[in-house]
Amino acid sequence: MPTNPSYFPWDNADRGNAPCIRDDASSYSYAEFAVRVEACAEQLAAAGIAPGNVVATFLPNRAELILVMAAAWRLGAIATPVNPAFTDDEAGYQFADAEARVIVADRQLGTDHLPSGHTVIDVSELAAEPSETWAGATGPAGADVALLVYTSGSTGRPKGVQLTHDNLRFMASSMVEALELTPDDHALLILPLFHVNAICISVLAPFIAGGQVSVTGKFSVSRFFDDVANLHPTYFSGVPTIYALLVSSPLAEGADLSSLRAAICGAAPISRELLTLAQQRFPFPILEGYGLTEGTCASACNPLRGERKIGTVGPALPGQTITIVGADGRELPPGEPGEVVIGGPTVMLGYLGRDDETTKTIVDGQLHTGDVGQLDADGYLTLVDRIKDMIIRGGENIYPKEIESALASHPAVLECAVVGAPDELYGEVPVAYVVRHPGATADETELTEHLRTRLAKVKLPQAVHILDGLPRNPVGKIDKPALRRGRVTG
Repeated sequence: MPTNPSYFPWDNADRGNAPCIRDDASSYSYAEFAVRVEACAEQLAAAGIAPGNVVATFLPNRAELILVMAAAWRLGAIATPVNPAFTDDEAGYQFADAEARVIVADRQLGTDHLPSGHTVIDVSELAAEPSETWAGATGPAGADVALLVYTSGSTGRPKGVQLTHDNLRFMASSMVEALELTPDDHALLILPLFHVNAICISVLAPFIAGGQVSVTGKFSVSRFFDDVANLHPTYFSGVPTIYALLVSSPLAEGADLSSLRAAICGAAPISRELLTLAQQRFPFPILEGYGLTEGTCASACNPLRGERKIGTVGPALPGQTITIVGADGRELPPGEPGEVVIGGPTVMLGYLGRDDETTKTIVDGQLHTGDVGQLDADGYLTLVDRIKDMIIRGGENIYPKEIESALASHPAVLECAVVGAPDELYGEVPVAYVVRHPGATADETELTEHLRTRLAKVKLPQAVHILDGLPRNPVGKIDKPALRRGRVTG
């Protein structure tokens, strides 16, 4: 760990010409990036940004998104990154809910969806150097809100999760320790920067360690293999979909992956079969972890050194606690499933303007996740399912993840998802959606027969639909609400 564990560019300018961050258009050393942050901070101050104000970015993955975020922090302001795929209405909701004073964008914005009193700065007009009179700023305190990261909104309008600098610093420092990051490390950033995973694991952690970040454009399999071969990153963080695409690509054969020493898999559970296949195919360890935006990204992770248990998301990260509780709030013993509850310095400050929601989610300082899981005797967490995803068939509780695990054990299944569908007799019944490995021919009948030997009759899906691809939400998770609504392709 460096003697000055800070992710702020103005604290790390003395690293000089060491590479800091790059994208397809630009490249900065630590000293250069610090200067650019000061210039942008001066520009934001001139636009009226003061401590506690909100600066929004409406940008695809690029170095300027991090630049604006850091410049906002220099002024003690708050950053809120907006999904660049949002419609004007979706983006406008976040601008308004966050009360964004300045929006930095790469496109023309529809005026009907912008908050009053705002300023829009085109990303091409960001300042390059501060003026001679710029005296800098004091920067934020640890307890100040740093980020407003909006949830995916699967249960309604998205909620703004307030994360403080204390949250971010603890989380990023934990990943430095977990991944054993040093100045020699190089993160390949492939996840979207409106999500806390990319910010903490692929930006702030290497900034603390003195390493470098390469920001890539929209993920594609061919680009990933090219970037690894050309840029020589040492690690990356991905979601199960990315690993499914990588292992099923013919480009994986013979790809130069020698620079990679580790990878993270999070955001959604990965099947045991897919993770096993990926570990057989790739020479680097894949560390499956678990966390929520409300817990500043990660709360559990399989270790880089030590036992990695496939099928689990590992033990609690140092400084955090994971307990399993029953419906009455009582802590349950190892092996017994219940709600996953997280404690520690990564628990969010709360939801912006949603005190009732915050009170339901944070109880006595503990984050109630809404996930069902169980701990083994060694403290490794196995996720059972989301409480809200549970299917109640004629009074019988069915966890979709159990059916998904059984489906994934068939060699033809690359990815799958199970949701509840309305039924006049039983209330709900399970329905499965499957993506096959390239060239696989297994049909609904074969897959159903495969399940009959593994599941009780009550758990068998009423139907198995074969798709070309599963719908995704903005952070790459399978969009189960879309499946429930019948919004599928393939």
